[in-house]
Amino acid sequence: MSIRGPIARIRPLLTFCLVGLVNTVVSYAVYLGLRLVVPYLAAYVLGWLVGVGVSFLLNCRFTYRVAPTWRGLVLFPLSSLPNIVLSSAGVVLMVEVLGWDQRVAPLVATVLAVPVGYLIARTILVRPVRPAGQEPTLGERAGHEPAAGPNVGDTSDARRPIAYKVCPR
Repeated sequence: MSIRGPIARIRPLLTFCLVGLVNTVVSYAVYLGLRLVVPYLAAYVLGWLVGVGVSFLLNCRFTYRVAPTWRGLVLFPLSSLPNIVLSSAGVVLMVEVLGWDQRVAPLVATVLAVPVGYLIARTILVRPVRPAGQEPTLGERAGHEPAAGPNVGDTSDARRPIAYKVCPR
């Protein structure tokens, strides 16, 4: 059994996590600097905005291997809105209710938001291409790639696995 198959399947998630680490360092540095001159929540949101830009560019290049597009630039931050709402609520909860340090709360909130961010980003940046009239499966709607079945060698259009391509330009 080859180990390349399992690694190839999780490579995008691992790369997404590495990009997220870089993004977190950038966002956190911006947050710490701005926290000195603006309230902590404003500093957090501004740091997040800078981080979204970094994340978009790095994820296009390294995680999903697609060219950045204007459409992606507009949609990627929109896809992150649930992420910022959840993580901001987490920061406020940790600081105001639980009494956590303002320097620690954003790091914890960011880590907890990673799975949501990965699924949303993948949906925005990578779109399946299927023959006209073919509906996506439930698994594809949930963000899973189609599995290669016994029809892999078949060249008929009806049985060909769906290919994935970059988002439209």
